[in-house]
Amino acid sequence: MTLTITDLRVTIHDRQILSGVDLALHKGQVHGLAGESGSGKTMTGFAVLGLLPHGARANGRIELAGRDLLTLPGKELNQVRGNDIAMVFQDPSTSLHPMLSVGRQLTEHMRLHLGLGRAEARERAVELLAKVRIPGPAQACRRYPHQFSGGMRQRIAIAVALACDPQVLIADEPTTALDVTVQAGILRLLRGLCDELGLAILLITHDLGVMSAIADEVSVLRDGLVVEHGPREAVLRTPTHPYTRSLLEALP
Repeated sequence: MTLTITDLRVTIHDRQILSGVDLALHKGQVHGLAGESGSGKTMTGFAVLGLLPHGARANGRIELAGRDLLTLPGKELNQVRGNDIAMVFQDPSTSLHPMLSVGRQLTEHMRLHLGLGRAEARERAVELLAKVRIPGPAQACRRYPHQFSGGMRQRIAIAVALACDPQVLIADEPTTALDVTVQAGILRLLRGLCDELGLAILLITHDLGVMSAIADEVSVLRDGLVVEHGPREAVLRTPTHPYTRSLLEALP
C-alpha cells in the first residue's frame, strides 16, 4: 500500500467540503475517483499535496511511507511534492510556463529536486519526452508549449510530473479538454506508465466511461463522502448505491 487517506475532512470558512473521505492507493494500480462537479474530487487531490486554498482546514490522516502529510512542516512537504507525489492538471497551460522551453522546464525541475548537473538533466529530459511518446524528443526540448497540440502539451505535463520519479501520481481530469481520440491516447499512456513504473495513480474524473478504460479500483464521491467503492467491474456493472446508478445512467 502506497498512500492511505483516513477520515479526511476539509472545511473552508466553516463550509464542509470533505466529510470523512477514506481511500487507499496501491503501487501499480489506477484508483478512479468519480463524482459530479462540486463533490470534492479535486479538493481531495489538493489536500494530499498540501495545496488547499487560503482559509481551509484539514483533519484526518494522509499517510505516505509512515508519515502523516497533514502534519509535515512546510519545508518537508515541499520535498514530498514532486519527489514523492506529483499532479497532472486538467489544463496543461496551468502547469507549463508559456515563456520557457519544454527542456528548460524539465531540467530545472530535476536540477532543483534531484541535484542533477545540466548535461545529465538534459539527457533525462529527452528520455522522459520519449517515454511519453513525444516525437523527436531532442528537438522537442528546444520548443515552447504553444508549438504543441493540446494532447502533446498534456503528455509534456505528464513528463514534468514524472521527472523526479514520484511514487504517487494524481491526475485531475487529465483528458477533459481533449477530443475523444486524443483522450484515448492519454489514458493508454497513463495505464502503461502505471504498469511500467509501478505508480499509484489517483485518476479524478466525472466521467465513468474514462474509469472503465483504465481503473483497477473505483470510489464514488458525493457531497464530500465516498458512497461506493470496489473493483471497477463490480462498481460499474453492479452498483449498489443509487447515486452510482444515476451516474451510469447519465452516460451516453
